[in-house]
Amino acid sequence: MFGILGWAVLGLVAGAIAKAIYPGAQGGGLIATMVLGIVGAFIGGTLYTLISTGKFAIAALSGAALIPSLVFAVLGAMVAIFLWGLVTRNA
Repeated sequence: MFGILGWAVLGLVAGAIAKAIYPGAQGGGLIATMVLGIVGAFIGGTLYTLISTGKFAIAALSGAALIPSLVFAVLGAMVAIFLWGLVTRNA
């Protein structure tokens, strides 16, 4: 249960930071920000694991690597914002 709560808190923080950094307006409230951050944490954590170990594995949230996890979660959330913008763009 704590793992899910940890991902939710990290997701909320990462999503809020990513929305503040990413240029342009992004809609959505607290839940959308949290989901965006959790998706970003998954993307960033998985990429970090792939880069650091050379293996594709789902990242686990650990207290020892909180700062790198947050940095990669924010970067992953920014990628998620970009991809979401491509999907929902009006042509």
